[in-house]
Parts: sequence; C-alpha cells; structure tokens
Amino acid sequence: MNILETPLPGVLIIELKVFGDSRGFFVETWQSERYAAAGMPAFVQDNLSLSAKGVLRGLHYQEPDAQGKLVQVLQGEVFDVAVDIRVGSATFGRWHGVTLSSENKRQFYVPAGFAHGFVVTSETALFAYKCTELYRPEYDHSLRWDDPDIGISWPIVEPTLSAKDSDAPRLAAIPRDALPTVEQYPDRDSR
Repeated sequence: MNILETPLPGVLIIELKVFGDSRGFFVETWQSERYAAAGMPAFVQDNLSLSAKGVLRGLHYQEPDAQGKLVQVLQGEVFDVAVDIRVGSATFGRWHGVTLSSENKRQFYVPAGFAHGFVVTSETALFAYKCTELYRPEYDHSLRWDDPDIGISWPIVEPTLSAKDSDAPRLAAIPRDALPTVEQYPDRDSR
C-alpha cells in the first residue's frame, strides 16, 4: 500500500495494491499489522451505507468519544471531505477532499477530531467505513455542509440532505468548548 499525506495533519489517502487480471481483481482492504505500522489506530466498528446520486451525508462528528474513520467506496463514486475542527489546531477550519471510487480503490483516513462528509457523484454509491470508537447517538453532531467560512468546493450545488444536515450550524456558531481540541486529538506526528 502507498500512503499519501494531505495538507491536514493525520488525514491520509491510502492507495491499495490491486492484483487483477481478466478474471477480476483481489485487494486487501485491511491488515492490522500493516496499518498499525503506518500509524493507524485500532478500529471497533464497521459501517456500510448505500446512497443515491446527489445525496450528501455530513459534515458529521462525534464529541466526546470522537471517531477516526477509514473510509472507502465499494461501488460507485463519492467526493469525500475531512474538516479539522480541533480547537487550537494550526489547520482549524481547513478541509481536504478526495474522490473515492470502486475504480480507484482508494481509502481515506479521517482522524478523530475531524468532521467528515461525502456526496455521491455516481448513480449510487456503496460506502464502507471502519471507526475507532463506537457510535454514540447522544454525541452525534453535524456541521453545515456549505459553511462559507470553511468554503468546501463540493461538486454539486443542490444536494439531497437529511433534516439534521439541513439544519446543521456553521462552525463559528458552535461553542468552542463543545468541539474537540488538539490536546485531546494531537497530530499524528506529535503523539
């Protein structure tokens, strides 16, 4: 596997080694020793979602008990985004996006302390992700997908949103003591 750093500390793009021929392909999507050697944490929960074209899910985060997420697309294509929401971080409020698809077989690691979201750009997308913490609905939060202070360049103008995501606040409206901090979730290189 090949690990690509992004401008956001700890946010990684993982290019998997694919073995293919006329019969199809084989790819190892998780191997604990190899990922641990790359600095990945342990994962405790796997999730799978299916969404139609234009569906935007996010920007979601859990606080407390923030979740790191290793995400990938099994079928279709999405534009996937991580936003640093750690108070005290040098990259607070900055985002990075990447196209994930069943064709490129890339994975995207979004560390704990970051908000995460994606929009489906194909007819449908089957989206899989591993989480470092269990989902706790009482700690689940949303950040406005089109917050002008963050300025994400989504490849869609009018996405299909849940009521929760439609009503999500801008980052500036969230009290700083309700957000994760860089002390709680330091950059990978400073651990």
